[in-house]
Amino acid sequence: MGNGLTEEEAAAVQAEIETLMEEHRDLDAAIAALQSRAAPDQLQVQRLKKRKLMLRDRLSQLDDMLTPDIIA
Repeated sequence: MGNGLTEEEAAAVQAEIETLMEEHRDLDAAIAALQSRAAPDQLQVQRLKKRKLMLRDRLSQLDDMLTPDIIA
């Protein structure tokens, strides 16, 4: 592969991406549910949002691993 990963490594990265995307969607739902309450727990919402940002950063790193470097 052009990105330096074997087929097996690329498949493992893709599987991790799918798992993290599912967790990201679950966090979206959990945050929405918490915020829909009359008195949402702001600390819990903040923690979930921080976790969601960490997931987004990891997803970006994994995506970069799958994307070949293009020298312009």
